[in-house]
Amino acid sequence: MSPPKRSKSSRLSRKQRQKRGSPSTEHPIRQVALAEVKDDLSRFLHLAETEEIVITRHGKPAGLLIGFASEEEWFDYRLEHHPEFLRRIAEARDALRAGRGIRFEDLPQ
Repeated sequence: MSPPKRSKSSRLSRKQRQKRGSPSTEHPIRQVALAEVKDDLSRFLHLAETEEIVITRHGKPAGLLIGFASEEEWFDYRLEHHPEFLRRIAEARDALRAGRGIRFEDLPQ
């Protein structure tokens, strides 16, 4: 007996599950239509813990769903994207290049 024939929507869903690697984050990327995300947000939030979810509208990227597996990951994300923190890091690096400040390696132990 042959397996049952899949519906068109089932075949399209399967194509969306193909994973492609993201060179910047080393996480697979999944593109999903907005309508599908709206129908099952909880599942996609769970998937976003381990892969990037690009939400598309009419086949074009419209947003990115980012999930966090822990509170620590959430804290790290907030810190890495906080403009004031990034500004202070840039200032500290500039000061080191200009010969001001103390490098971490040079601190007494």
